[in-house]
Amino acid sequence: VSTQSTGTVFTLGNRDDLMNNQLEWPVIIPVHSADKRFPYEAIFRSVQFSLIDNVCAEYGFLVHFFRVRGEKAQILFTNVMERTLSLLIKSVESYMEKCYDCIGIMLCAHITMHYHELMKKRGFGALVGFHNQLLQILWPRFTFVLSQNIHSIRETDPGRLTELDTRPHFITRRFGEFYSAIHTLNDKFPNDQTVRSMSLLQVEVENVILRMAAEFRERQDQLVFLINNYDLMLSVMQCRTTDTSKEVMSIQELLNKRINEYVDEVLLPHFGGMISFVKDNEKMLESGAGGSQIKVNESYINQIVRGFNQDHKKSIDSINSDVMRRFTNFNNGTVILQSALTKMIQYYSRFHKILSQPPFKTLPCRMDMINVHHVMVEVKKYKNQF
Repeated sequence: VSTQSTGTVFTLGNRDDLMNNQLEWPVIIPVHSADKRFPYEAIFRSVQFSLIDNVCAEYGFLVHFFRVRGEKAQILFTNVMERTLSLLIKSVESYMEKCYDCIGIMLCAHITMHYHELMKKRGFGALVGFHNQLLQILWPRFTFVLSQNIHSIRETDPGRLTELDTRPHFITRRFGEFYSAIHTLNDKFPNDQTVRSMSLLQVEVENVILRMAAEFRERQDQLVFLINNYDLMLSVMQCRTTDTSKEVMSIQELLNKRINEYVDEVLLPHFGGMISFVKDNEKMLESGAGGSQIKVNESYINQIVRGFNQDHKKSIDSINSDVMRRFTNFNNGTVILQSALTKMIQYYSRFHKILSQPPFKTLPCRMDMINVHHVMVEVKKYKNQF
């Protein structure tokens, strides 16, 4: 029987079927499975399930044949089975010394814990020591391999990676799949240390993504890279976790923050003058400054109005094309595009409002301004671009 697998050590796939409905399946018969491949945990389950059935039968025979009970029965059982159990322990130890499959190790630990509980329900305690020995091998190895993953991410130098582009990096997908796998398995037998280690791994992944983003010269490229990676991470994590989990909410906050920053960046080249005017004059009007205290630069305002009238359609189309080209997730692109166009309309509405107040309301250029509702009609044309 081969233990090779076509999957990766970062992906759960259907490996957790062992814990869901295969724990008491028939054992794997090597002569019938010579041409099949099984992950290590499937062979581990088969051996452990075969063991508990044989052990129960052997213990029952010893008790009835030699007419012993309690401690004497346990001593007799230990003398009979000690070499077999030691051989199994050594086999697991030997494999785990070279194993770097966190998911497989965790599955083996959970299989052991399940069979331990099964023995307790049967009132059979002869394997307690054996199961404890297995767990003392499996959990430290799991912790070690997980810590090695954390260390590897922490030491990653973006400058030594292959040339980056703004698409999601493979590290991001691997983390999302790995996190989802460990989170799913940990729900079955919760372990606080595992939760803390995964939180630390998430922090290191977020840090390495920031370091990768810093490799780009343009701020927009940095933001697009961050958004694409956070979005992929979130999409993969949400496949197996709830939207209200602490980790998912943390990534969602990072994503929203970068989207808002990108929206501001993408609007500035097209509507920067209007945005600056709105921000500066809103502050003065809100502070109670009178018309005599606000300087009116009529030529500058005329330039903003004419520029918007002439270029807003072309600018909207340019923003739409930019978003469609840059973002790998069309649903996320739709959100970003709508956020950008909504914010543009908000700035234009605020621009209208400012010019309707003293000392701007007497300016002739107000008559040339496009109605806000006409701009909204233009924006609606792009609603279903993705």
